[in-house]
Amino acid sequence: MVGKPEGAAGGGAGRISVRGVRKSFVQNDGSPVRVLAGLDLEIGAGEFVSLIGPSGCGKSTLLRLIAGLIQAESGTILLDGREISEPDSERGLVFQNPLLFPWLNLYDNVAFGLRARKVYRERRSEVGEFLRLAGLEKFAGSYPHQLSGGMAQRAALARALVNHPRVLLLDEPLGALDAFTRMNMQDEIIRFWRERGTTMLMVTHDVDEAIYLADRVVVMSPGPARIETILPVPLARPRARSHPEFLQLRAGILKILHFGGQVREPSYQI
Repeated sequence: MVGKPEGAAGGGAGRISVRGVRKSFVQNDGSPVRVLAGLDLEIGAGEFVSLIGPSGCGKSTLLRLIAGLIQAESGTILLDGREISEPDSERGLVFQNPLLFPWLNLYDNVAFGLRARKVYRERRSEVGEFLRLAGLEKFAGSYPHQLSGGMAQRAALARALVNHPRVLLLDEPLGALDAFTRMNMQDEIIRFWRERGTTMLMVTHDVDEAIYLADRVVVMSPGPARIETILPVPLARPRARSHPEFLQLRAGILKILHFGGQVREPSYQI
Protein backbone atom coordinates (compact mmCIF):
# COMPACT_ATOMS: atom_id res chain seq x y z
CA MET A 1 0.00 0.00 0.00
CA VAL A 2 1.39 3.33 -1.03
CA GLY A 3 1.58 5.86 1.79
CA LYS A 4 0.14 9.35 1.50
CA PRO A 5 2.78 11.65 -0.02
CA GLU A 6 3.82 14.94 1.50
CA GLY A 7 1.28 17.65 0.83
CA ALA A 8 -1.53 15.28 -0.15
CA ALA A 9 -4.93 16.49 0.94
CA GLY A 10 -6.37 12.99 1.28
CA GLY A 11 -10.15 12.95 0.76
CA GLY A 12 -10.14 14.59 -2.67
CA ALA A 13 -7.64 12.18 -4.22
CA GLY A 14 -8.50 9.00 -6.09
CA ARG A 15 -6.88 5.57 -6.19
CA ILE A 16 -6.29 4.09 -9.65
CA SER A 17 -6.06 0.34 -10.32
CA VAL A 18 -5.03 -0.94 -13.76
CA ARG A 19 -5.48 -4.71 -13.98
CA GLY A 20 -4.54 -6.87 -16.95
CA VAL A 21 -5.26 -4.12 -19.49
CA ARG A 22 -4.73 -4.94 -23.16
CA LYS A 23 -5.22 -2.54 -26.06
CA SER A 24 -4.67 -2.84 -29.81
CA PHE A 25 -5.12 -0.43 -32.72
CA VAL A 26 -5.65 -1.05 -36.43
CA GLN A 27 -2.95 0.26 -38.77
CA ASN A 28 -3.61 1.86 -42.16
CA ASP A 29 -3.21 -1.50 -43.93
CA GLY A 30 -5.89 -3.02 -41.70
CA SER A 31 -3.55 -5.13 -39.59
CA PRO A 32 -3.87 -4.95 -35.78
CA VAL A 33 -0.98 -3.90 -33.59
CA ARG A 34 -0.87 -4.61 -29.86
CA VAL A 35 0.05 -1.53 -27.81
CA LEU A 36 -0.57 -2.62 -24.22
CA ALA A 37 0.00 -6.24 -23.23
CA GLY A 38 -1.66 -7.12 -19.94
CA LEU A 39 -0.63 -4.00 -18.01
CA ASP A 40 -0.95 -3.90 -14.19
CA LEU A 41 -0.43 -0.74 -12.14
CA GLU A 42 -1.62 0.58 -8.78
CA ILE A 43 -1.51 4.31 -8.00
CA GLY A 44 -2.28 5.38 -4.45
CA ALA A 45 -4.55 8.26 -3.50
CA GLY A 46 -2.61 11.53 -3.55
CA GLU A 47 0.45 9.94 -5.16
CA PHE A 48 2.47 11.55 -7.97
CA VAL A 49 3.60 8.97 -10.53
CA SER A 50 5.63 9.57 -13.71
CA LEU A 51 5.41 7.28 -16.77
CA ILE A 52 8.48 7.11 -18.98
CA GLY A 53 9.40 4.90 -21.93
CA PRO A 54 10.27 4.87 -25.65
CA SER A 55 8.15 6.90 -28.06
CA GLY A 56 5.09 4.97 -29.21
CA CYS A 57 5.20 2.46 -26.36
CA GLY A 58 1.66 3.21 -25.14
CA LYS A 59 2.11 5.79 -22.37
CA SER A 60 -0.45 8.23 -23.79
CA THR A 61 -2.75 5.32 -24.66
CA LEU A 62 -2.77 4.35 -20.99
CA LEU A 63 -3.66 7.93 -19.99
CA ARG A 64 -6.55 8.00 -22.46
CA LEU A 65 -7.82 4.68 -21.13
CA ILE A 66 -7.79 6.03 -17.58
CA ALA A 67 -9.50 9.22 -18.81
CA GLY A 68 -12.24 7.07 -20.37
CA LEU A 69 -11.65 8.48 -23.88
CA ILE A 70 -10.99 5.00 -25.30
CA GLN A 71 -11.82 1.51 -24.06
CA ALA A 72 -9.56 -1.45 -23.30
CA GLU A 73 -10.21 -4.70 -25.17
CA SER A 74 -9.67 -6.64 -21.96
CA GLY A 75 -8.80 -6.00 -18.33
CA THR A 76 -10.23 -3.37 -16.00
CA ILE A 77 -9.37 0.14 -14.84
CA LEU A 78 -10.83 1.23 -11.52
CA LEU A 79 -11.12 4.56 -9.72
CA ASP A 80 -11.62 3.91 -6.01
CA GLY A 81 -12.93 0.44 -6.85
CA ARG A 82 -15.40 1.65 -9.53
CA GLU A 83 -14.80 0.64 -13.14
CA ILE A 84 -14.03 3.48 -15.57
CA SER A 85 -16.17 3.33 -18.70
CA GLU A 86 -16.44 6.93 -19.95
CA PRO A 87 -15.01 10.43 -19.40
CA ASP A 88 -15.88 12.09 -16.11
CA SER A 89 -14.94 15.30 -14.29
CA GLU A 90 -13.34 13.13 -11.58
CA ARG A 91 -10.47 12.59 -14.04
CA GLY A 92 -8.88 15.70 -15.56
CA LEU A 93 -6.58 15.54 -18.58
CA VAL A 94 -3.95 18.14 -19.56
CA PHE A 95 -2.22 17.82 -22.94
CA GLN A 96 1.16 18.97 -24.27
CA ASN A 97 -0.56 21.95 -25.90
CA PRO A 98 -2.81 23.98 -23.56
CA LEU A 99 -5.77 23.78 -26.01
CA LEU A 100 -7.35 26.94 -24.62
CA PHE A 101 -10.33 28.29 -26.55
CA PRO A 102 -8.92 31.26 -28.52
CA TRP A 103 -12.25 33.12 -28.57
CA LEU A 104 -12.57 33.07 -24.75
CA ASN A 105 -10.58 35.16 -22.29
CA LEU A 106 -8.64 33.46 -19.53
CA TYR A 107 -11.46 33.73 -16.97
CA ASP A 108 -13.98 32.12 -19.31
CA ASN A 109 -11.53 29.40 -20.32
CA VAL A 110 -11.06 28.39 -16.68
CA ALA A 111 -14.82 28.66 -16.02
CA PHE A 112 -15.74 26.61 -19.09
CA GLY A 113 -16.02 23.24 -17.33
CA LEU A 114 -18.15 24.65 -14.53
CA ARG A 115 -20.54 26.18 -17.06
CA ALA A 116 -20.68 22.95 -19.09
CA ARG A 117 -21.60 21.02 -15.93
CA LYS A 118 -24.14 23.72 -14.97
CA VAL A 119 -22.51 24.40 -11.57
CA TYR A 120 -20.98 27.79 -12.39
CA ARG A 121 -23.54 29.84 -10.45
CA GLU A 122 -22.81 28.19 -7.11
CA ARG A 123 -19.07 27.78 -7.69
CA ARG A 124 -18.14 30.95 -9.60
CA SER A 125 -15.89 32.17 -6.77
CA GLU A 126 -13.60 29.18 -7.42
CA VAL A 127 -12.63 30.55 -10.85
CA GLY A 128 -10.87 33.49 -9.21
CA GLU A 129 -9.42 31.16 -6.57
CA PHE A 130 -7.76 28.96 -9.19
CA LEU A 131 -6.59 31.93 -11.24
CA ARG A 132 -4.86 33.18 -8.07
CA LEU A 133 -3.42 29.73 -7.42
CA ALA A 134 -1.99 29.80 -10.94
CA GLY A 135 -0.66 33.34 -10.48
CA LEU A 136 -2.89 34.57 -13.32
CA GLU A 137 -5.48 36.72 -11.55
CA LYS A 138 -4.17 39.88 -13.25
CA PHE A 139 -4.65 38.27 -16.68
CA ALA A 140 -8.26 37.14 -16.28
CA GLY A 141 -9.35 39.34 -19.20
CA SER A 142 -6.49 38.35 -21.50
CA TYR A 143 -6.89 36.02 -24.47
CA PRO A 144 -4.72 32.94 -25.14
CA HIS A 145 -2.68 34.64 -27.89
CA GLN A 146 -1.63 37.29 -25.33
CA LEU A 147 -0.13 34.70 -22.94
CA SER A 148 3.35 33.15 -22.81
CA GLY A 149 3.66 29.38 -23.15
CA GLY A 150 4.14 28.91 -19.42
CA MET A 151 1.14 31.12 -18.59
CA ALA A 152 -1.06 29.22 -21.04
CA GLN A 153 -0.04 25.88 -19.51
CA ARG A 154 -0.77 27.19 -16.00
CA ALA A 155 -4.18 28.25 -17.28
CA ALA A 156 -4.75 24.72 -18.63
CA LEU A 157 -3.85 23.30 -15.22
CA ALA A 158 -6.23 25.74 -13.50
CA ARG A 159 -9.01 24.83 -15.95
CA ALA A 160 -8.55 21.13 -15.13
CA LEU A 161 -8.24 21.60 -11.36
CA VAL A 162 -11.25 23.91 -10.95
CA ASN A 163 -13.40 20.82 -11.54
CA HIS A 164 -11.80 19.18 -8.46
CA PRO A 165 -10.72 15.97 -10.23
CA ARG A 166 -9.75 13.08 -8.01
CA VAL A 167 -7.05 12.21 -10.57
CA LEU A 168 -5.15 14.59 -12.88
CA LEU A 169 -3.62 13.02 -16.00
CA LEU A 170 -0.75 14.98 -17.56
CA ASP A 171 0.28 14.03 -21.11
CA GLU A 172 3.69 15.67 -21.62
CA PRO A 173 2.30 19.05 -20.52
CA LEU A 174 5.71 20.72 -20.57
CA GLY A 175 7.12 19.20 -23.75
CA ALA A 176 6.65 22.32 -25.89
CA LEU A 177 8.29 24.74 -23.43
CA ASP A 178 11.87 26.03 -23.43
CA ALA A 179 14.24 24.62 -20.80
CA PHE A 180 14.00 27.48 -18.28
CA THR A 181 10.21 27.78 -18.51
CA ARG A 182 9.95 24.01 -18.25
CA MET A 183 11.89 23.91 -14.98
CA ASN A 184 9.77 26.74 -13.56
CA MET A 185 6.60 24.90 -14.59
CA GLN A 186 7.82 21.73 -12.89
CA ASP A 187 7.88 23.71 -9.64
CA GLU A 188 4.41 25.08 -10.44
CA ILE A 189 3.05 21.55 -10.90
CA ILE A 190 4.52 20.49 -7.55
CA ARG A 191 2.93 23.56 -5.97
CA PHE A 192 -0.47 22.68 -7.46
CA TRP A 193 -0.07 19.11 -6.22
CA ARG A 194 0.84 20.22 -2.69
CA GLU A 195 -2.03 22.72 -2.59
CA ARG A 196 -4.70 20.30 -3.88
CA GLY A 197 -3.42 16.84 -2.97
CA THR A 198 -4.78 15.48 -6.26
CA THR A 199 -3.48 12.13 -7.51
CA MET A 200 -1.27 12.87 -10.53
CA LEU A 201 -0.09 10.60 -13.33
CA MET A 202 2.28 12.27 -15.78
CA VAL A 203 3.70 11.04 -19.10
CA THR A 204 7.13 12.46 -19.92
CA HIS A 205 10.15 11.64 -22.09
CA ASP A 206 12.44 13.64 -19.77
CA VAL A 207 14.16 11.38 -17.22
CA ASP A 208 15.20 14.31 -15.01
CA GLU A 209 11.63 15.63 -15.02
CA ALA A 210 10.26 12.23 -14.03
CA ILE A 211 12.62 12.01 -11.05
CA TYR A 212 12.20 15.67 -10.05
CA LEU A 213 8.42 15.45 -9.84
CA ALA A 214 7.35 11.94 -8.92
CA ASP A 215 7.02 9.74 -5.85
CA ARG A 216 7.56 6.78 -8.18
CA VAL A 217 8.82 6.46 -11.75
CA VAL A 218 7.19 3.75 -13.89
CA VAL A 219 9.49 2.66 -16.74
CA MET A 220 7.65 1.05 -19.67
CA SER A 221 9.09 -1.29 -22.28
CA PRO A 222 8.78 -0.82 -26.06
CA GLY A 223 5.39 -1.88 -27.45
CA PRO A 224 3.53 -3.99 -26.82
CA ALA A 225 4.15 -2.22 -23.54
CA ARG A 226 4.75 -3.86 -20.23
CA ILE A 227 6.08 -2.29 -17.07
CA GLU A 228 9.84 -2.77 -17.09
CA THR A 229 10.31 -1.58 -13.51
CA ILE A 230 8.90 0.81 -10.91
CA LEU A 231 11.41 2.94 -9.03
CA PRO A 232 10.55 4.85 -5.84
CA VAL A 233 12.11 8.31 -5.51
CA PRO A 234 13.08 8.67 -1.82
CA LEU A 235 14.44 12.23 -2.15
CA ALA A 236 12.85 15.02 -0.12
CA ARG A 237 11.40 18.04 -1.95
CA PRO A 238 12.62 20.45 -3.22
CA ARG A 239 14.98 18.13 -5.06
CA ALA A 240 18.50 19.01 -6.15
CA ARG A 241 19.20 17.71 -9.65
CA SER A 242 22.89 17.41 -8.75
CA HIS A 243 22.25 15.25 -5.66
CA PRO A 244 24.21 11.94 -5.91
CA GLU A 245 21.05 9.86 -5.37
CA PHE A 246 19.22 11.86 -8.06
CA LEU A 247 22.09 11.18 -10.49
CA GLN A 248 22.15 7.51 -9.50
CA LEU A 249 18.41 7.16 -10.23
CA ARG A 250 18.90 8.97 -13.54
CA ALA A 251 21.72 6.63 -14.58
CA GLY A 252 19.65 3.60 -13.60
CA ILE A 253 16.62 4.68 -15.64
CA LEU A 254 18.74 5.53 -18.67
CA LYS A 255 20.39 2.11 -18.49
CA ILE A 256 16.96 0.45 -18.47
CA LEU A 257 15.69 2.60 -21.34
CA HIS A 258 18.79 2.11 -23.48
CA PHE A 259 19.10 -1.62 -22.86
CA GLY A 260 22.89 -1.67 -22.92
CA GLY A 261 23.20 1.25 -25.32
CA GLN A 262 20.71 0.04 -27.95
CA VAL A 263 17.43 1.94 -27.81
CA ARG A 264 14.69 -0.38 -29.00
CA GLU A 265 12.00 1.63 -30.79
CA PRO A 266 8.72 0.09 -31.98
CA SER A 267 8.28 -0.37 -35.71
CA TYR A 268 4.92 1.44 -35.76
CA GLN A 269 3.47 4.83 -34.94
CA ILE A 270 0.19 5.34 -33.10
